[in-house]
Amino acid sequence: MPDKEPAKNESVITLSSDAQIRDMIYTVRGHQVMLDSDLAELYEVETKALNRAAKRNEDRFPEDFPFKLTREELDNLRCQIGALAGQDTDSSIGRTYLPHVYTEQGVAMLAGVLRSKVAIDASVRIMRAFVEMRHFIADNAHMFEQIRSIDHRLDSLERSTDERFERVFDYMETHEAPSQKVFFEGQVYDAFELLVSLVQRAKREIVLIDGYVDTGTLNILAKKQPGVSVTVWTHPKTSLTARDVATLNVQYPALEVRHTASFHDRFLILDGTEGYLVEASLKDAGKKSFGGRQA
Repeated sequence: MPDKEPAKNESVITLSSDAQIRDMIYTVRGHQVMLDSDLAELYEVETKALNRAAKRNEDRFPEDFPFKLTREELDNLRCQIGALAGQDTDSSIGRTYLPHVYTEQGVAMLAGVLRSKVAIDASVRIMRAFVEMRHFIADNAHMFEQIRSIDHRLDSLERSTDERFERVFDYMETHEAPSQKVFFEGQVYDAFELLVSLVQRAKREIVLIDGYVDTGTLNILAKKQPGVSVTVWTHPKTSLTARDVATLNVQYPALEVRHTASFHDRFLILDGTEGYLVEASLKDAGKKSFGGRQA
């Protein structure tokens, strides 16, 4: 026999599916709860009317049946469900007041005070959803514990990593740059820039020991501070001429060139107290790979 068609003036009750109701159950303060606005939608009443009905029957609703969310709890809840768009929200997120949530016991009491067929039918569905949620949580307790353990380990690892980075940054802030430098073939300007910065550190005198100097070496030494004297010890067969030295001294005195074949390595000594071993002649810096370090 076909189902009877509802009369045109007869209302049709359409409840959300059980899955939709389960999606409306959240965890707050360790309790499974539902938002007042979600319950009002299921009971087909206004949210304010639902909360007023509970307030008029305070003896049936102790403080642990419904409770008002704090701002922090509401923000955390928004992270669970996205944004609470379309609900009575306080001005910073659209809602004029912080929402109430109802525990399973509070939901059961609401059906009694609202006394409508819709409320009764909805409460039955909601109670079943709460039971299913409890079973789901119980059945997956081990998995949840593993997730909490992983979260805890990740938090510990993150804190440990942050602490290590902080120690590295503190070390970098309180220590000078490494005293050893390495340059690869082609880094001509970088090598030139470093050598110039070293030459400019001298306050009184510079001593350069380099078996192979030329006008390119003088170009670096010319960057010294005014009044700083320079002594270059180089091989007797150097390509540097007396005219080259005299030309430099006209504008950047005073340079003295002495000859020796006793040294193989190259040294740059500043003010008699600060020395650098340079593993390539200054004129060839950056043309081939070389290194240097503070002696």
